[in-house]
Amino acid sequence: MMGRTLAEKILGSKAGSDLKAGDFAVFSVDIVLAHEGTGPLAVDQFEALGKDKVAATGLFFSDHAAAAPRRELANVQQRLQHFSAQAGATFYKAGEGICHQLVAEEWAAPGLLVVGADSHSVTAGALAAFGTGMGSTDIGVAFAYGQTWLRVPETIRVEYKGTLPDGVYAKDLFLELIGQIGADGALYKALEFGGPVIDRMDMDGRLTLANMSVEAGGKAGLCASDNITLAFLESQGRTNSYKPLSPDQDASYEQVLQIDVSSLSPRVAFPHFTDNVRAVEDAGDVPIDQVFIGTCTNGRLSDLRIAAAILKDKRIADGTRLVVGPASRSVYKAAIKEGLLDIFIDAGGLILPPGCGPCVGVHHGVLANGERCLSTQNRNFKGRMGNPESEIYLASPATAAATALTGKITDPREVLV
Repeated sequence: MMGRTLAEKILGSKAGSDLKAGDFAVFSVDIVLAHEGTGPLAVDQFEALGKDKVAATGLFFSDHAAAAPRRELANVQQRLQHFSAQAGATFYKAGEGICHQLVAEEWAAPGLLVVGADSHSVTAGALAAFGTGMGSTDIGVAFAYGQTWLRVPETIRVEYKGTLPDGVYAKDLFLELIGQIGADGALYKALEFGGPVIDRMDMDGRLTLANMSVEAGGKAGLCASDNITLAFLESQGRTNSYKPLSPDQDASYEQVLQIDVSSLSPRVAFPHFTDNVRAVEDAGDVPIDQVFIGTCTNGRLSDLRIAAAILKDKRIADGTRLVVGPASRSVYKAAIKEGLLDIFIDAGGLILPPGCGPCVGVHHGVLANGERCLSTQNRNFKGRMGNPESEIYLASPATAAATALTGKITDPREVLV
């Protein structure tokens, strides 16, 4: 048989047969997740099937509204908590963190199949798990039967080569990629990230790449399992979850893209599309009203460290707000211990509880008419942050921190020297 990609290997093991791209099959699911935005419909489907207990590891999260700003959302969170207790699922209360970060910290592992009622369930792919998002009805079925059906996706391999310049991070690498291939450039494909840059990249950076795969239409975003994966799992007390997993050398790819990062500069996605990408030096004079550092894309400890290093002993610009949201309680606690939150507060920033925060436009940082936000999140669609009369720009934590200092889109290399 021809060599297999990571997607083909993982899905083949979950179907119990050799599979190649284009094959349809029914797969055993390891982890099923939903949150207060998508969970109620999944529970409705589960109950309509007459089931009592979840058939796979079931996870429910209160993260999109942490804590609930309205009674309607409070009632939804209450329902999911009660359902979890009855059906044998695990429930995460508001403040424990964003679902994708918690799955990475506590559940995802090489070779697992993770499905979630949220498109950014692809984040688990950084740990060589096949993570993908589905509609709530499909997720309700997965809760009920511990199975799902899929078409095995073709794979686009993306190889990053060279050495990362100062001020350039994983977020910039993905923005460069999506700027090249477009928002539909990987539609129902698996993006497999590799090359020397990925081999050296820490887990936080890999999680950023996997997380944003869906922005290019990806069904999954995958990194091989290696010593970086092992070190991360060890740090989470999950060493036994590790196994090496990589694509075969003779795997068949739909396309292989090679990106040399050596001369890459920081990137910014302009409104209102993620693939509307420009080099930061070509951004022009764009005033920014709010800077948001956080989310399931860039709310991890290394992201906060990068931003804090730029903001230390400085004040943000007059007329610009800085909002910081750690991605999980463990990140929050570590940031407190390292003094990072003190740096943000002293700079004039606002610290949010762990959760999605302004990213979904429910509360915590909704923009006023005509305002612009530069955010480390993954999407800048019109109205994404709660107001269609505002604009969202996407960038790395370094670019975000530099921008907070000047009140306009700023190259982080200008403040790193």
